[in-house]
Amino acid sequence: MITLKVNGKSFRIKDDPDTPLLWVLRDSLGLTGTKYGCGISACGACTVHLDGQAVRSCVTPVSRAAGKRITTIEGLSRKGDHPVQKAWVKLEVAQCGYCQSGQIMAAAALLATNRNPTDADIDSAMSGNLCRCATYQRVRDAIKAAARTSGKEA
Repeated sequence: MITLKVNGKSFRIKDDPDTPLLWVLRDSLGLTGTKYGCGISACGACTVHLDGQAVRSCVTPVSRAAGKRITTIEGLSRKGDHPVQKAWVKLEVAQCGYCQSGQIMAAAALLATNRNPTDADIDSAMSGNLCRCATYQRVRDAIKAAARTSGKEA
């Protein structure tokens, strides 16, 4: 048995320790906001936080997550009111939406450590988060807007 702390709740799971965290979140815990995109850590759709750090859950064995705080898109905020989420809505970032949970999680991790990121900081933090609709400029604008709010209305 592995004990996980996901979005502030503890879970005991029977999954194999080598199972990717993505599949435990989606299949065992029913948290489907984290998406499967590529399975090789290349697209970012599966990004979650482990102790506040953005990680690709498709290549993270669940055993590595044991004893750490796991935050998924469902746990980022209770009402979708995290500054990044609010900026995403206000600036209409999403088109198809498939990459958005991973994009938002990567952006939130960036802003947790850098409240005033430059374009280069944003590009570095978001590199590898692919958007097939190419909304990259809106992603950057939303991150800047969220940074400006510092927890205020985006």
